[in-house]
Amino acid sequence: MWFRNLRAYRLPERLGLDAEAMAQRLESRPFTPCRPAQPLSAGWVAALDDSVESLVHAAGPYWLLRLKREEKLLPSSVIRDEVGSRVLQIQTAEARKVHRKERLQLTDEVTQDLMPRAFTRARSIEAMVFEKDGWLWVNNASAPRAEDLLSALREALGSLPAVLPVTRKNPAAVMSEWLLHDQLPEGFELGTEADLVEPGEEGGVVRARSMLLDCDEIRAHIESGKQVQRLALAWQGRLEFVLGADLVIRRLKFAEALTTAHDDINEDPLARRDADFLLMSETLAELWPALLQAFGGLEA
Repeated sequence: MWFRNLRAYRLPERLGLDAEAMAQRLESRPFTPCRPAQPLSAGWVAALDDSVESLVHAAGPYWLLRLKREEKLLPSSVIRDEVGSRVLQIQTAEARKVHRKERLQLTDEVTQDLMPRAFTRARSIEAMVFEKDGWLWVNNASAPRAEDLLSALREALGSLPAVLPVTRKNPAAVMSEWLLHDQLPEGFELGTEADLVEPGEEGGVVRARSMLLDCDEIRAHIESGKQVQRLALAWQGRLEFVLGADLVIRRLKFAEALTTAHDDINEDPLARRDADFLLMSETLAELWPALLQAFGGLEA
């Protein structure tokens, strides 16, 4: 339930739906397992838990969505070995060379033949919609996986005006200034991890791990021209995370005081998950504006 990553998207135009209406739209794209020859399948599943039916779980103004993605695992080495075997059979039986076009056809045939026997891997991608303030947060640091969810949502809704946030100040430059002058915004504290990158295609990279960042060594790297690309931070004693210059939050960790706040709700797992989701959402909805303000707010 507790998100581990946060990739944010702005909703410049409101969706014009409530949670119930969105759930009805998502019902047009439910998850179905891969067919024998199908390499990938994606669709919506119950948001809060597999034991419930609703594809959208609403807690206050926050909506939880869950996309299930199942794919067949067919290693390229297996395909390559089988193609090689069939090429050898043709060359031996017909005493001729197998050219590129025919080899590509054999690759397609082998892929189709092996697909029904491939193992499958299923993963879920969660997202939280804060439609009231115009935000959608995906619980995944990977841009392709986040785009999988957005694409599925566009298919279900017909359109989805979601864009990456752009701040007035460059996050890499601002975070570098934080380390250079040891001055962070109110409520934020440094962690013990940072990645500093020198501009340019062949620029050097310095990765600091498990060390105090307010030191002369780190300042010297920044003064030499390197900029912060990732920085470990803590916020108000409630959250720890690694913030990227792309505004993606990774390795999000909630304080024990939050994750155990509803330990008394132990007889109803669904009620516990609902309470945890609301608390998590409220916390993230406080953190996000504070981060944006630290970078000068959003560009108009």
